[in-house]
Amino acid sequence: MLSALSVRNIVLIDQLDLAFERGMTVLTGETGAGKSILLDALTLALGGRGDAALVREGAESGQVVAVLHLPEDHPARILLRQNEVSDDAEIILRRVQHADGRTRAFINDQPVSAGLLKSVGALLVEVHGQHDDRALVDTATHRALLDSFGGYDAELKAVGEASSMLTAAEKAVDAQRLRVEKAARDEDYARHIVEELTALKPEPGEETTLSERRQWLMGLEKAAGEVADAEEILNGNNAPGPSLALLLRRITRKPEGEAALFAPMAEALDAALVALDTANEALDAIRREMAFDPRELEQVEERLFALRAAARKHQVECDELPDVLARYAAEIEALESGGELLAKLEAERAATHAAYIEAARALSAVRARAAKALGKAVEAELPDLKLGAARFIVDQQVDELRVASSGFDQIAFHVQTNPGTTAGPMMKVASGGELSRFLLALKVVLADKGSVPVLVFDEIDTGVGGAVADAIGKRLARLARVVQVLTVTHAPQVAARAATHLLIEKQAVEEGAFMRTHVRPLDDFARSEEVARMLAGARITEEARAAAKRLMSEVAG
Repeated sequence: MLSALSVRNIVLIDQLDLAFERGMTVLTGETGAGKSILLDALTLALGGRGDAALVREGAESGQVVAVLHLPEDHPARILLRQNEVSDDAEIILRRVQHADGRTRAFINDQPVSAGLLKSVGALLVEVHGQHDDRALVDTATHRALLDSFGGYDAELKAVGEASSMLTAAEKAVDAQRLRVEKAARDEDYARHIVEELTALKPEPGEETTLSERRQWLMGLEKAAGEVADAEEILNGNNAPGPSLALLLRRITRKPEGEAALFAPMAEALDAALVALDTANEALDAIRREMAFDPRELEQVEERLFALRAAARKHQVECDELPDVLARYAAEIEALESGGELLAKLEAERAATHAAYIEAARALSAVRARAAKALGKAVEAELPDLKLGAARFIVDQQVDELRVASSGFDQIAFHVQTNPGTTAGPMMKVASGGELSRFLLALKVVLADKGSVPVLVFDEIDTGVGGAVADAIGKRLARLARVVQVLTVTHAPQVAARAATHLLIEKQAVEEGAFMRTHVRPLDDFARSEEVARMLAGARITEEARAAAKRLMSEVAG
């Protein structure tokens, strides 16, 4: 429910704080007192379109704050959580209108977009008037209202699930068709790439292995010169071995007396020859280690350069070439087997579509029954509203080519105001007074079917007689048992049924100074006086006072 409304510097309102109670609250007052201004302020807080003209003259900005209390599972709270807005015990909507046209929106003191404020506001309050083009006259809401009235949740769920499955099946078919078409367009090129890469047989990590082997082989080629030089030194024409061996033989043949003298040299020469033999053995080991096919370096380089050329061609790393091969192979496979898969998916889509049609037809059938029941229920309210000759029609257009989670029905509320006339949309066929009464009848029927918690009616009793005004008052009071009702009225029959009565009046702040709109709650005596004024006009007579008391006592009884 709306518990409080605070307005600052909006047109004629300089400062106004209102508290609201459950049930039905009426707002009355002389023409021009500011009733429409108050509703404009409320609409602004609910996310309505801003206007610099709303700011009170001389003020830099105006502000409206609406405070509401809602159950924990209310859709507005869910929407706030989805948008990461704090979900406090009270829902506080605040809108600031600047004189330069800018507006700022807040929910629970958190800045939000005007769009989010409007979405939240639409879940909380509906405003209805004779020329209102929102709420129930918006055909986009009619199907949901009928479904809420009908209460066929199982059929709605079945259609929603069937619609989701059909959408998924259609996406799968479309994706597979695109794959097949692309594979067909690229078939020749794909086959060429597969043939080329299959012959190349790239392997992950191969480039690194080949590069390392190439570096090793190039190193061996460079070392071959060093080995040749060592061979020449150790075993060439000027090799020291033969000369040292000859010298050692000469020394060892010395007579025994001289041999002792040359013994150290002989030992050194022997050690040198042993060292030369060891060096030759090491050189032989190096030659064996370096033993490789001279063509291997050429083959390694040829393979490495072929891999790198292929990688450049496909703009990938060498290690990714197997993935390229797999991708093009998959395209060819998609072409070869894709037709079969496409046919299978199309069959599945056809089956899913048939299931959707079956579920949607079942939903359409229960909707048709609910449409008749809703029409009869609304028409039952019309005679007392002096629309006894009128008809309320729930127009159901069925388009089985339409696929949606809500089924293939289009729903619109139509009316026929008089026998013999053509039925049509409410906004086009009904006059202002008729429209407001149709809407009231509809709201009474739908009151316990998921209505927003606050309904505001703006002078929907304008231009009607006493009996019709009394019928309107009765229905507003019935609505107020289920939801909170605020109504601006000029009809004493409506005002007499209110649980709370607020009087809107214009007053001067100081003599010769600006005027402002003031709102005050009325006690029982003041209510009686106001109802008498509404009955009699400017001059309240004793007869009017007596009539007001009778009217209020009849309503109370």
